Amino acid sequence: MMLEILVLRHAKSRWDEPDTVDHDRTLAPRGVEAAKRMGKLIRERDWFPDRIVCSTAARAVATLELAMAQWPERAAPAPEHTSRLYMASPQQLLEAARAQALGCRRLMLIGHNPGMGSFVMRLAGAGELALRMAVEEKFPTAALARLALDVERWQDAEWGGAVLLDFVRPKDI
Repeated sequence: MMLEILVLRHAKSRWDEPDTVDHDRTLAPRGVEAAKRMGKLIRERDWFPDRIVCSTAARAVATLELAMAQWPERAAPAPEHTSRLYMASPQQLLEAARAQALGCRRLMLIGHNPGMGSFVMRLAGAGELALRMAVEEKFPTAALARLALDVERWQDAEWGGAVLLDFVRPKDI
């Protein structure tokens, strides 16, 4: 059985609100549009997750809500919002993946860089070279990576144990 992880970085956030703490920054207009585009992409490719774990940061929550608004209602599981994904390290992201139950076949993680890009690079032991190079070069806001793990249980996920199947940036669609 193949498990999949969708890794979505939050969309472009606002920087023009000097009194707002980082955790509470909202999306910029460009970020709103990018989040919607990524949601449509997930719908068009039928990449609906069984489980969603999202950072509690306002920009990550808004990215997820805008993306999910593009999906049919049946395709949107109730997300888990956790502060553990706020600025999470690659190791914390791996632990979040390993904590998933057996019934979950496709997991979506929504969070922040630099952790997200590093997580994808460390997890992907294989995949098309051009995709891997694109991730290594930059994991921009609202980018989405899709990885396959050849394991039966999430607890068995290991560094280098995934194949990078797709990497889509908002500018690509």
